[in-house]
Amino acid sequence: MSGQPAREWTDDPAADRILDVVADVAPEIRAALPDRRAALDGENPTGDRTYAADDYADELLADRLVDCDAVAAYASEERAGQLEGAGGGSGAGDGSGAGGGSGAGDADAYHVAVDPLDGSSNLRSNNPMGTIVGVYDAPLPAAGTDLVAAAVVLYGPNTTMLVADGDGVGETLLDGGDRRLLDADVSLPADPTVYGFGGRRPDWPPAVRSVVESFEADRLKLRYGGALVADVAQVLTHGGVFAYPELADRPEGKLRYYFECAPIGFLVESAGGRVSDGDGPLLDAAPESLHARTPFYVGNASLVDRIESELA
Repeated sequence: MSGQPAREWTDDPAADRILDVVADVAPEIRAALPDRRAALDGENPTGDRTYAADDYADELLADRLVDCDAVAAYASEERAGQLEGAGGGSGAGDGSGAGGGSGAGDADAYHVAVDPLDGSSNLRSNNPMGTIVGVYDAPLPAAGTDLVAAAVVLYGPNTTMLVADGDGVGETLLDGGDRRLLDADVSLPADPTVYGFGGRRPDWPPAVRSVVESFEADRLKLRYGGALVADVAQVLTHGGVFAYPELADRPEGKLRYYFECAPIGFLVESAGGRVSDGDGPLLDAAPESLHARTPFYVGNASLVDRIESELA
């Protein structure tokens, strides 16, 4: 491969092999988007409408990651169960309970959870989308603290990949087969300026409406585009907070813990921020269902602390 980053993704060779696969696949996903705008008749395991691009991205990532010797098991937002990877042993299980992943195999193989195309409903309106990857050192379902690395790819005006290893975050430009390190030390600005909350304001609990009004009084600017990767990129660039809170008709929240919230939270905490489920540290949780949802608050620690205080 040409144009490798100026450093490895992480200090972990096995995690780096997984991230190399993601970086190689991302330009292929982006190139395929114009011809895969159609919605499909089916739904994913949590009831969301799917698009041809969702299926394509999932199949491509599954094929490549399952063949990677650093992958024990592959889980996706688009699949009910898990696939055993080349680094697995006794089978990946169905993700229905604790220990549902592969329990044997290569000690250096990890369990990978993927949102293949975050924000795919943005495709028709030509707005940003992304891919989210969590690399877990335990069979899924597990705790968020079992993450050893996370990556997000943003398909915006440029295709970029943010990688977190718990100690820091790097950003790399993916330009076809070339890679160029843009920033070896991405960190949240100390002075936050943006906020974005998902869901409808009338459906938010009163405490959530109150904290949003306090952010507006502080003149934080609303930034919300309907793709988690893009919305969190705004927070990482400008400082601030993103949330998809519990709703009146969905107290469990909307976003998936293993495929979206834990990897994004791990990334933001690696950049100096905080992630919470509204009660406390989100990464300490260990939902028992592979497709579990959770309320989600992420960004500058001072703002996440304010939210927790309001919701207490």
